[in-house]
Amino acid sequence: MGHLLEVKDLEVKFTLRLGELTAINGVNFSLDKGERLGIVGESGAGKSVTGFAIINLLSKPGYISAGKVLFEEKELNQLPEEEMRRIRGNRISMIFQDPMMTLNPVLTISTQMVETVLAHQNVSKAEAFDIALEKLRKVHIPSPQKRLNQYPHEFSGGMRQRIVVAIALLTNPTLIIADEPTTALDVTIQAEIMDLLQELCESDNMGLILITHDLAVVSQVTERIAVMYAGKIVELGSTRSVIGNPAHPYTKGLIKALPGSLQPGSRLNQIPGMMPTLTDIPPGCAFHPRCNISGTICQNEVPALLSKLDYASMAACHMVK
Repeated sequence: MGHLLEVKDLEVKFTLRLGELTAINGVNFSLDKGERLGIVGESGAGKSVTGFAIINLLSKPGYISAGKVLFEEKELNQLPEEEMRRIRGNRISMIFQDPMMTLNPVLTISTQMVETVLAHQNVSKAEAFDIALEKLRKVHIPSPQKRLNQYPHEFSGGMRQRIVVAIALLTNPTLIIADEPTTALDVTIQAEIMDLLQELCESDNMGLILITHDLAVVSQVTERIAVMYAGKIVELGSTRSVIGNPAHPYTKGLIKALPGSLQPGSRLNQIPGMMPTLTDIPPGCAFHPRCNISGTICQNEVPALLSKLDYASMAACHMVK
């Protein structure tokens, strides 16, 4: 039995007036049924572009220039758009960071959910209504019958995000891609949404790709972590090994920058400099200008993502043995 999802040597380019820019450069990872993977990194690392590339939803001028995305052993990036639409939103669902961008403010929740079911399944309107009701119960919305007839503005931010999760579940997907699903929410609601996603993965054997800049969120929910930097995965391993014993200097910097890792009264650590733009990715290891252990080789040679002797995770670093 193969993996639920396999991403092989994925490369994404953007065609601009000044030439071709590479946004994703040789990304590889896999996901099994029921498994939860976190993709972490700063803004501009390529996390969201990877998510959109998986479901073939890159808007022009972006396109997949090389590599493969295999879902249930089907090569998604070779499918005609009509067939892709049957998978996208059906077998694979995506949750976005701002529920108000996902929900239509002038339609009731019932209309939006029922239309989603009817677009993907051959059922009656009454059956679609029952499915919508069941999914609202599943995401713990109180009084779901009454809530179905309300509009998005009548809900709090946390409740709206629960509805977005319920909509993603309408077609019983085998994979959910959640792109910063809790950024717009406060900390307690964040934790509730994360617990909900974890519970759904465990009860329905759904795969989850959680895209976030927040290592604290990812460490609570996922089983494996891929750390991205400037369009590449720089560290990949179990959540326990990546958080507990990070191999790559970038991952170490991210963990040290977490407020919870500090002694009271000490200064917050920060990684010097900024993520490079696509037009200005340095030669060799893209992280070397910000790295405290870089050597001459780092400026000239791109490191491969390899297993390391002293660490359980794989890392793309010349200096880590």
